[in-house]
Amino acid sequence: MTSLAPAGWWRGLGNLTRSGSSVEGLAWALYDFANTIYSFAIVSFAMGLWTVHFLGEAQGQLWFTVAVSASVAVNAAVSPVLGAMSDRTGGRKVYLFIFTALCIVATALIAVAGIYVGLLFFGIANFAYQAALIYYDAMLPDVARTGMRGRLSGVGVALGYLGTIVSGILLTRFGTSADGDPTAATFLLVASLFTLFAIPIFVRVPDRSSGSGRFRAREAMQSWSQLAETIRHAREVPGLLRFVVGRFFYSDPVNTAIAVMSVFATEAVGFKSGEALVVILLLTIIAVIASFGWGVLNDRIGPKRTLMFVLATWGIGLVLITITLSRIPFLFAGALLGAGLGGVGVTDRLLLLRLAPPAQVGEMLGLYGLAGKFSAVIGPLVYGLIVGTLLGVLGHGVYQLAIGSLLVLLLIGAWIVRSVPEGSVEVDPDAAEAAETTEPAIVPPGERPL
Repeated sequence: MTSLAPAGWWRGLGNLTRSGSSVEGLAWALYDFANTIYSFAIVSFAMGLWTVHFLGEAQGQLWFTVAVSASVAVNAAVSPVLGAMSDRTGGRKVYLFIFTALCIVATALIAVAGIYVGLLFFGIANFAYQAALIYYDAMLPDVARTGMRGRLSGVGVALGYLGTIVSGILLTRFGTSADGDPTAATFLLVASLFTLFAIPIFVRVPDRSSGSGRFRAREAMQSWSQLAETIRHAREVPGLLRFVVGRFFYSDPVNTAIAVMSVFATEAVGFKSGEALVVILLLTIIAVIASFGWGVLNDRIGPKRTLMFVLATWGIGLVLITITLSRIPFLFAGALLGAGLGGVGVTDRLLLLRLAPPAQVGEMLGLYGLAGKFSAVIGPLVYGLIVGTLLGVLGHGVYQLAIGSLLVLLLIGAWIVRSVPEGSVEVDPDAAEAAETTEPAIVPPGERPL
């Protein structure tokens, strides 16, 4: 009986793909496993601690957040061009390979570079990581059968969470010092793991995209000029543009927490680096478990009300950290933030789909994703500037001020969203499927259509 379960799961995976190949479906999804190893191990854990080790508590956090924000800002600026270039010329897998290789090589070079050159390599790696996601996500319609894209995407997300856990365990055993601090081996280990698990998508997934000709500079300008038209369309739908603006503000604390969690846990709360790694892993597990609960609540009361509960959960967590930096309250607050992190991923895109007209789902997903990207630029930068410039004046109280600034942004976002309607437009599956197939003019890096 038990021997049939894996076989049934394997056949089910094949049923999700256009070719009927389980190997192809797994190869595509494994890329999620591979790139999550990078995002967790380097962005959320190692690079911030590495920078603080060399530059000190204040300047280290300032320059780390500058590098994060700069890499995301450049990516947000050029992502429409990168997406349009792929659509015009075809060959998504070639572009995916180029940016994946660039991310891997730049990550490995951090291990042998000085700190400022290392930050430059980190910026390049993070830009390339985000750019590669454009082409990875765009390959989903080419791999998955009609009506099965959400399910195959879910397999990728699940493997991504698994990548977080696996990379944390491997870092603890092989990639950190006895105290859990990142070392040169951290970057080499992550680069190796990324390479290993990215290989299947290049070997086993065919490139079914085809371009219509050469890409011209004029088309790059057209891809950005579409933004004004998209905003105009959003303004015509009650509550839609207001929701996107609100998302910009409430996403700010989410994006910032992901980037600075390890440094905050060590420098502000007093955990050792190894303990901070365990804490981040636990918060990830909480996010996974909570996402199922948020999904059930969403089905019962709708995405708008569920999102307000999610933001309230985050607000309570941020208030606790603002009040005290003690370990036990921090762990409790971290559990709330982890639960809320899962909730944001579940609810806000569903609210967008309720608000957006079916014929404009793809276009509005692009605007939605771009708002999140620019939020990821502003949040870490503001946090880093506060800590970097005021640490010498306020001492560790500066961390409470920095978290308080995130709380203010969250409250602004919640206030904006509170008057957004629940949405009565039900997205027709065929229309949503067509919207997925047609790439939006503004391709949101890292955002995958439901």
